[in-house]
Amino acid sequence: MIELEKKLGEIQDVDVLLERILTETREIVHADAGSIYVLEGDNLRIKYSQNDTLLKELAPGEKLPYPSFSFPVNEKSVAGYVALSMEPLNIKDAYTIPDDLPYKFNKQTDRTTNYRSRSIYALPLKMANGRLLGVLQIINARNGNGDVIEFDEDAVLYITHFASNAAQALEHTYLTLSMVRRMLKMAEFRDPKETYPHVTRVSEFSREIYDRWAFRNNIPEPDAHKFRDSLTIAAKFHDVGKVGISDTILKKASPRFTPEERAVMEGHTCIGANLFEPCDSFLDEMCRDVALHHHDRWDGGKTGYPGKFNYPAYAIGQPVPESEPLKGTDIPLAARIVAVADVFDALSHKRCYKEAWDIGQTFREIQNESGKQFDPEIVASFLQIHDRICTIYLRYPDAED
Repeated sequence: MIELEKKLGEIQDVDVLLERILTETREIVHADAGSIYVLEGDNLRIKYSQNDTLLKELAPGEKLPYPSFSFPVNEKSVAGYVALSMEPLNIKDAYTIPDDLPYKFNKQTDRTTNYRSRSIYALPLKMANGRLLGVLQIINARNGNGDVIEFDEDAVLYITHFASNAAQALEHTYLTLSMVRRMLKMAEFRDPKETYPHVTRVSEFSREIYDRWAFRNNIPEPDAHKFRDSLTIAAKFHDVGKVGISDTILKKASPRFTPEERAVMEGHTCIGANLFEPCDSFLDEMCRDVALHHHDRWDGGKTGYPGKFNYPAYAIGQPVPESEPLKGTDIPLAARIVAVADVFDALSHKRCYKEAWDIGQTFREIQNESGKQFDPEIVASFLQIHDRICTIYLRYPDAED
């Protein structure tokens, strides 16, 4: 457990850590299912839901539907009661909660999936100062024979200890998230299109694409965890270099750029890359690679940029000169993934210079560019998770939507 807690402390992205906390807690006590919720204002929003029984019914590599709902923090629900009271609940059978208790278990998901939730252990995730971060809910502990049992004293002890240390790691990632949001807010001030919903969608798309790609390529789990953690953050910084582009060019609506203006605009890739130099970590390297190369084309076509240009020598405000193209697998994997995610999001949402494309049309455009603008393997992985992409698209709408 000490080694596991150390690994949790190395995770930098909040969402990646939340999912890992749920997974590892369930494994520690051999629980079949569970959910993790985060506090957003006066509501709890579900972030991840896992269920081994339902997962076995899916094809290899498939995931359960992307959860998306929230509910008020009050004593009517199990998780709401835990959040309100800041005390854990140990429920022997979710369907036989006494009527004199204020909370009830919502059976709707069980009915929809033909599942039977029985034992539940739910506890608050708290910062060191006592502030609530969210609620962890573990469902259906199992014994060695696979029978559902209640959460005994040993299970509660393990969960409580692990969750306490996990909450410390979670507090650290929230500090990282706060810094990320401040940097992205600075970019949004300069470029209204770089909204937090946009970068969040690109980040979520990228992580899901990578997960599918990693499954298809049999990437070892430790390597996959490390990559997806950094990718989730790096994808958010794909266009951060636009902070160094003048408003005259950046906010130009119509007519579109002259050739010289476009060459200056392309400089945002070099500016973004230089923001992460010197690279002191794997995350720094990935942020640099994504910022620099997410506009390079798989086929090395002329519209890709900046290619093999010596980006440290770039002077802000100057056009990016033509250089030898970077193509194929010479383009870093993270950049190839974000390229698909960014273009899909840009096409499917309104911009000052265009209307939003129909989502079906956008999927077809990504498919049409396979082997040209985009890595065919990445496109194949993207198309295989069509439903999850659509759910993310709906979950994080722009303010005007």
